[in-house]
Amino acid sequence: MSTRIGDETSAIITASGVAATTHTFASRALEGLRLLLVALWLGGAVFFSFVVAPTAFAVLPTHELAGALVTRTIAFVNGGGFIISLLLLATAFFGKRDEARRAVRLVEVASLAIIAVACGVGHWIVAARMVALRASMGRPIDQIAIDDPMRVVFNSLHGYSVALMCAGVIAGIVALLAIARRRS
Repeated sequence: MSTRIGDETSAIITASGVAATTHTFASRALEGLRLLLVALWLGGAVFFSFVVAPTAFAVLPTHELAGALVTRTIAFVNGGGFIISLLLLATAFFGKRDEARRAVRLVEVASLAIIAVACGVGHWIVAARMVALRASMGRPIDQIAIDDPMRVVFNSLHGYSVALMCAGVIAGIVALLAIARRRS
């Protein structure tokens, strides 16, 4: 026979009076690490979106240089988001099973899946097409007429890239709140 002392205790008192350690500390540490990872990615994505990209286009002498910087940086943000969201998805079902918070877990998993898809599509499809299109233009994008079909496609791809980043950030906020809710 054993008796649990409180919900948040890290020990179970057995019939012999010996304390047996449970996995409460490990599961709380894992949830804390998961919360940190999603917060780091989310902070990086927001910083990129509102600081790095606009600043690059505002201060660098050409849009070609700014585009190269932004392309390189967004590859890091998207790649990191993809890897982190897959890691968080893989660990989403570790820890205690709380039926009362089942809906929160489902929201978390859906949000992490959205981040993975948004970052994956943004990086391996949209950004890859933009890089290939810029290379095929043969000259800086600023020298391409605004109504040129290649420039129109490029601008459309840029719109998709922004939409995917917005979807990822919104999903990141939801995932952050869900992980924090489950942790409390």
